[in-house]
Amino acid sequence: MDLQFTQEELDFQKEVRDWIKGNYPKDMKKRYMHSPNGHLTREEHMQWQQALHSKGWSGINWPKKYGGAEFSASKKYLFNKEMAAAHAPSIVAFGEKMVAPVIMAYGSEEQKKKYLPDILSSKVWWCQGYSEPGSGSDLASLKTKAEDKGDYYLVNGAKTWTTLAQFADMIFCLVRTSQEDIRQKGISFLLIDMHSRGIDVQPINTLDDTPIGHHEINTVFFQDVKVPKENLIGEEGKGWTYAKYLLEFERGNGYSSELNTQLDRVKSYAKTVDLGGSFLLADEDFIVKLCDLEIQIKSMQATELRILGSLSAGQNVGPESSLLKTRGTEIGQEITELAVEVVDYYALPFNNPGPEPGHNEPPIGSDFANYSAPRYFNNRKTSIYAGSNEIQRNIMAKLVLGL
Repeated sequence: MDLQFTQEELDFQKEVRDWIKGNYPKDMKKRYMHSPNGHLTREEHMQWQQALHSKGWSGINWPKKYGGAEFSASKKYLFNKEMAAAHAPSIVAFGEKMVAPVIMAYGSEEQKKKYLPDILSSKVWWCQGYSEPGSGSDLASLKTKAEDKGDYYLVNGAKTWTTLAQFADMIFCLVRTSQEDIRQKGISFLLIDMHSRGIDVQPINTLDDTPIGHHEINTVFFQDVKVPKENLIGEEGKGWTYAKYLLEFERGNGYSSELNTQLDRVKSYAKTVDLGGSFLLADEDFIVKLCDLEIQIKSMQATELRILGSLSAGQNVGPESSLLKTRGTEIGQEITELAVEVVDYYALPFNNPGPEPGHNEPPIGSDFANYSAPRYFNNRKTSIYAGSNEIQRNIMAKLVLGL
């Protein structure tokens, strides 16, 4: 494993750092850092992603033949590291990182021409329609039905936990097109216009103190929604195969850079907590907890670099993606727990729903204290979505240990 970056790669890292400094609006950065769920408005996300597109840094995983930047594994690692260090918004994954690879791999040429350019330029916002009321980790039990009506499918059912569906123009959905002995065989992959008649998006209010309108998750209801046949990806009944392909992209993310940034913010705040003659950062019990997290993050970083070496050598990521997802989300949860512990009683004045954005009520405590509890609550989800961590451990047990 060669962990040395070339001079060209280090020059690229500096270019990314300098570009972010000159192009990341300070007011956007402040709102993003203080967001309880790590999201901005639709307009702000689009503005940032279109700025990256203008620079030629959208679609960093995409092949150049589809207009992507096609970064090497090393450049992707360094790019994401600088983005995290600058507290810059992550690319909203549903279009560029999730449905786009499926369209590239299984879509028709017409679908590629229709959807990929608008995904790359962030003109269209996508959301994901997988989980349903009663079908989460057991996704193959989904019941949303798509009836063949000749030129179109008639879709009825509901999807839930749909992130940022209130912003979305399109949704990629797993639907049941037939009843089979093996449940997975009756599932198809549809692209649905969110502005279609019969779609109703209802917000789910959560404990992260986010007002409705700026919330994160929703339930999407489909009542006699007509979806053109040309919106079917690949073959009917093969949706489960395409869904598994997509999940590899959802789980195979790096975590260490963002985790380092989060822990640095905890350390910075700990420097200001006066214990009466000394500060929290010098407290032995706190130092033990801090060092434990730093060791875990260093281990995560070493694992990511090892995987980076494999990718650079042309090898595929296998069960390692489950390892990254499991450890990355659990370390992140530990950091939010430590943050709440650090702000102490300032985490208590927390109610839901919170005040509307732009309000003039002064926060209770520091800015860091004001969003520590919401971030703690919001982060509980990370070990559940994209396949719960229990399922990830089963995958590793099967593929690595042969159990």
